[in-house]
Amino acid sequence: MGEHKVEEYDEAKYQRFMKALLDDLRALAFMLDDGRVESGVQRIGAEQEMFLIDQAMYPAPLSVEVLRKVNDDRLTTEIARFNLEANLTPRLLTGNCFRQMEAELRELIAKARAGAKNFDAEILLSGILPTLNQSDLTLDNLTPAPRYEELNREVIRSRGGPLSIYIKGLDELHVSHDNIMMESCNTSFQIHFQTNPNDFVRDYNLAQAITAPALAVAVNSPLLFGKRLWRETRVALFQHSTDARSRPQVARSQPARVSFGDKWLEQSVIALFHDQISRFRPIMISQPDEDPFQVLARGETPKLSALCMHNGTVWRWNRACYGVQEGKAHLRIENRALPSGPTIIDEIANTAFFAGLMLALPEEYGDIAKRMSFDAAKGNFFRAARHGLDAQFNWLDGETYSASALILDHLLPLARAGLKNAEVAAPDADKYLNIIEERSRKRRTGASWILNSFDALAGVPNEVRQRRLAASMLACQKKEWPVHKWPVAKLAMDDDWENGYRTIGQFMTTDLFTVRPDDLIDLAASLMDWRHIRHVPVEDDQGRLVGLVTHRNLLRLLSAGSRKENITVRDVMVPNPVTVSPMTPTLDAIQEMRERKIGCLPVVDADQLVGIVTSYDFLEASARLFREYLERPALAGW
Repeated sequence: MGEHKVEEYDEAKYQRFMKALLDDLRALAFMLDDGRVESGVQRIGAEQEMFLIDQAMYPAPLSVEVLRKVNDDRLTTEIARFNLEANLTPRLLTGNCFRQMEAELRELIAKARAGAKNFDAEILLSGILPTLNQSDLTLDNLTPAPRYEELNREVIRSRGGPLSIYIKGLDELHVSHDNIMMESCNTSFQIHFQTNPNDFVRDYNLAQAITAPALAVAVNSPLLFGKRLWRETRVALFQHSTDARSRPQVARSQPARVSFGDKWLEQSVIALFHDQISRFRPIMISQPDEDPFQVLARGETPKLSALCMHNGTVWRWNRACYGVQEGKAHLRIENRALPSGPTIIDEIANTAFFAGLMLALPEEYGDIAKRMSFDAAKGNFFRAARHGLDAQFNWLDGETYSASALILDHLLPLARAGLKNAEVAAPDADKYLNIIEERSRKRRTGASWILNSFDALAGVPNEVRQRRLAASMLACQKKEWPVHKWPVAKLAMDDDWENGYRTIGQFMTTDLFTVRPDDLIDLAASLMDWRHIRHVPVEDDQGRLVGLVTHRNLLRLLSAGSRKENITVRDVMVPNPVTVSPMTPTLDAIQEMRERKIGCLPVVDADQLVGIVTSYDFLEASARLFREYLERPALAGW
């Protein structure tokens, strides 16, 4: 997609692009019928997405500057300025291909780290960065490239308004966002598996079936904005963050652009592209290439750029891809479900497991559609995303397995056999598949490590927990330990606690107890008594702050000796109280409270009440910081 100039939409350009898209599809059909697509060769490749972070573990929007410093064509931009992408060299799926992939990936990440170091930044591999905040997801952090700007414009235009995101796990996340930057929360390790044209339908369906167990043992994204959601929250978040469907389209069950699909593939890759073009209008267009039939007439291979452009805006979890390698056309399956990290060696282990199954299952399973319903495969995928190795799968011939039992007892032996038949170096196959085995036996994935560490860090502000998680992840990645060997994260002496208190949003209370203006004042007084609080915000039905009831208000009411019955909150509240935003500097908020002699500040964002900060919160923060600094010398042995 990045090779072609994206143009702004108008009707004439759209029609030219649509004609080129249909011509490309006809040309591909001709090439398949005429044997002009490479066969008899299997290759493996990958794309690595990653986060740029600063010294405090927060997102660092420096991709353009880092890439300019590194100057390597294999490294490129992603949608956000705090993301990078590395494209690995495709390799024949044999011999020491996986060891070569690992070496190249280490080289590219080392280059990216060296470039980032010039700006006091680092590279972190994580499906979702623990320290991301919604305030990071502004268009200021959108990578300055026409294709990203056009993608954002068209998704929001097609949808007709903001994106609504609701994900429920152990915690619950419900946010509205007015651009597609939520997509940038996700980074993945995308596996490319080249297949033969005549085997494409069989291999594509097998990829669909094995994505669930491959994902279950690779989950690495359980946290978003400090909320514990799915084991692989990326799956839910990506669908929401690029959902261009209008209300009428949702009402009539129009599929989303991010999907697992609705049925087994039955005919050919052409049928898959037919479905995508029928269902999804182009949201990005480019100047068409030369007529593909003229290119074919010269004995050359067309790029089919219009088809590739459109295909790049339909994000199936297993996506069909057309490409040209050394002048030859090929087809490949791009698995997009697996997350970035936790380490390079974990990612290559995931790749070897996926590839081994793709090699072994055609002979072992035959036509998967005859042995498993599509609904079972789709259900397995979402159960893997929600529960990881705790998922229960409906497998072949109606049998059920736990994810770990299926992997250990059935799939790992098959993956080993598949790699052996492809003459993958035996020490390499053992090295990588043993990692999958250990993860499955110990039930230790990146997601379980994050959740266990998050729980172990309880008792400190979420901001501190999230930065400690990111710092521990970075340290373990640099030591190159596979994730099943990672120790649970702990607070460290050098944790920069003060960075967790720079803005109000970092430590405000979000578990709020509120009342409405027409509620009885007795309810507000009872809330104060039950919850041991001195301030109760008053909001309307739309969640807008309209007042504040304070303990002082109630004392004044009592001292006045009012005999009025059914006193309401409206009679007592302070209307239009002083507020701050989540990004208000803490020192500014303290100064505001001192000057106005008030004991709390409601926190408002986009006209919505999102939190509250009180003098008690500042006392707690001060106590933590005092304790941190006063105890540090003694603990250090001074």
